[in-house]
Amino acid sequence: MKKLLNTLYVTTQGAYLAKEGETVVVKIDQEVRLRVPVHTIGGIVCFGNVSCSPFLMGFCGENGVSISFLSEYGRFLAWVHGPVSGNVLLRRAQYRLADDQEYSAQMAKYFVTGKIANCRTILRRALRDHSEKMNDDALSQGVSTLSSSLKSLELNQTLDAIRGLEGDAAHTYFAVFDNLIIAQKESFAFQERNRRPPLDNVNCLLSFLYTLLVHDCRSALEAVGLDPAVGFLHRDRPGRPSLALDLMEEFRPFLADRLALSLINLKQVQDKGFSKTEAGAVMMNDETRKTLLVAYQERKREEIYHPFIDEKVNIGLLFHVQAMLLARCLRGDLDGYPPFIWK
Repeated sequence: MKKLLNTLYVTTQGAYLAKEGETVVVKIDQEVRLRVPVHTIGGIVCFGNVSCSPFLMGFCGENGVSISFLSEYGRFLAWVHGPVSGNVLLRRAQYRLADDQEYSAQMAKYFVTGKIANCRTILRRALRDHSEKMNDDALSQGVSTLSSSLKSLELNQTLDAIRGLEGDAAHTYFAVFDNLIIAQKESFAFQERNRRPPLDNVNCLLSFLYTLLVHDCRSALEAVGLDPAVGFLHRDRPGRPSLALDLMEEFRPFLADRLALSLINLKQVQDKGFSKTEAGAVMMNDETRKTLLVAYQERKREEIYHPFIDEKVNIGLLFHVQAMLLARCLRGDLDGYPPFIWK
């Protein structure tokens, strides 16, 4: 089994990353603040005004360590990685199958099934564990509607119909999402999903966590030899990591949404950690961002049982496991793609 490696997140503005021997060095105001052996990290994510030496970028590329550059508030800017890995025949199969509408619809069905099933589990667990603090009727109705969506997916659906079902299910899920917030209700009220920019604290949290998911899914796909830009559910668009977005669908509720709810309900993030610009966009401060990054990294170290491979794995390795299963599916070694469904 692949070893779970840490991701190095650099948030200090003005930081400079360089190569010294086999280590990544982080300097702030010419002073070395951190040394990390490159073999202990799986990726580097830089937020805002953080720069890297060309030698470090080349060194990381040679060692399979990707570097992502994001704005200070989490918007993706660029990605640096080494030579394309994997079998060229696998990528040829991926491109050929992505052009097949019937096959794309089947693959999209797998991704959407994983997402809707995990959304339903979020609601079911909330009813089981906190029913006295929540609107039982709304959550029960949400579970019922999502179950109907899953049954509809079992029918032979076109790609556009599957995308429509996914959109309807997302609307159902987020319509009751506010019921899952049981603390700090005034500061973290949720009405609807919005982004680019997020207009409230909850959406700000979700958008940031989804950005981290994209980075991890993209890296996992590259590691097994797939092209993150050519997907099945998400349409191709220049600069868009469509397959990474496909893969992350099953992880949105299980990893990102759960973590956001935990941070809010346990009061690990608070209203003072957010601010609103004149244009209405909500931004988080450095302290809140670091809290999220630490919590995300800690959550990835937790273990969970994977029903398909029948063993416990670190949550952070799920991206690699699912990318590996996806590659096997596209090669024809598996009859279909088994999404990770949380029970």
